[in-house]
Amino acid sequence: MISVDEARALVLGLARAPETEDIPLHDALGRALAAPAVARLTQPPFDASAMDGYALRSAELPGPLQVIGTAAAGVPYQSETPPGSAIRIFTGAPVPAAYDRVVMQEIVTRKGDEITVSDAGENLNIRLQGNDFKAGDEFQPKRPLRPSDLALIAAMNVARVTVARRPRVAILAGGDELVLPGADPAPGQIVSSNDIAIAAMAREAGADPFILPLARDTQESLRDRFAESEGADLIVTIGGASVGDHDLIAKVAADLGMERAFYKLAMRPGRPLMAGRMGSSAMLGLPGNPVSAIVCAKLFMQPLIRVMQGLPAGPEPALAVLSRDLPAEGNRRHYLRARLMAADGLPRIDPFADQDSARLWLLAQADALLIRPANDPARRAGEQVEFLPL
Repeated sequence: MISVDEARALVLGLARAPETEDIPLHDALGRALAAPAVARLTQPPFDASAMDGYALRSAELPGPLQVIGTAAAGVPYQSETPPGSAIRIFTGAPVPAAYDRVVMQEIVTRKGDEITVSDAGENLNIRLQGNDFKAGDEFQPKRPLRPSDLALIAAMNVARVTVARRPRVAILAGGDELVLPGADPAPGQIVSSNDIAIAAMAREAGADPFILPLARDTQESLRDRFAESEGADLIVTIGGASVGDHDLIAKVAADLGMERAFYKLAMRPGRPLMAGRMGSSAMLGLPGNPVSAIVCAKLFMQPLIRVMQGLPAGPEPALAVLSRDLPAEGNRRHYLRARLMAADGLPRIDPFADQDSARLWLLAQADALLIRPANDPARRAGEQVEFLPL
């Protein structure tokens, strides 16, 4: 068995440089920029008023000053600005070069066209030209694009962006015991749920997943399914990767030329995990137990998909305070389903007493995986521990 860290490095090493595509900005939510967006203009393009009020000279406060005109967004004031003058100005309007301050209308007393200012304070209330960004500035966050990012890129006057192509991920679940959701299971059969969850996790990480038809427990059926995965950047199998008489995926994959990087690792849940490359596709063989499959997908599949898009593998563990005592750990790193609770400072974390790897109900109620290193000693309530958010 190899360690989780060794396995993670080998899995991430399966990623190849991302292919790129140009897409309209309005389709770029959640995508990874493969090239920076370059500002085509300066924002603000001029010194702009930050509020409704009056533009004037600081040296001439408190007045009285003569109001000689008006400036609004899109309608600048373009006449002379003699000494002792001010203009009525509205948010977003250009501030004439002769004026160095905007005072808010609430502190101005106006009689006809004459104003006095009661207390201007220190804030000039002017957004200086280029204080947001300048022409030529580059923007390329190392994370999926958020709505606020799209707003920024649009303001930069960029209509199309270059992004990493979404990795195509084939999801293959197999076993004679499996039926599709909505079917009536016969005696000894169960509903296939892992492929639904793993496909959703792939999509969450930025991939374009497709679920293959369920494979039966025959080598011929598995070969047919692998053939249907042609063109996938990543093939993810679920179950059947162990060494029992009915565990055929490892054998069929090897027959089809899979170059295996590793087979077992020292972690709970999820010791039987297979990774390697089959032709042009990376391949990851997840365990069949539902919780084991989802935890391994969290730790290995999602980071691999992110790296395939040129993004950091993430996420990094965070710290929490243990809510109760825990016994010593065995010789494998253990990821315990747990609940987070808000607290002053670090959150508190409460691991479930039952960690059965077949209980999806508990996983659905968890919002964190508490990380116990291999051979971790007994822990007391109040100690700090690491966790991954779910």
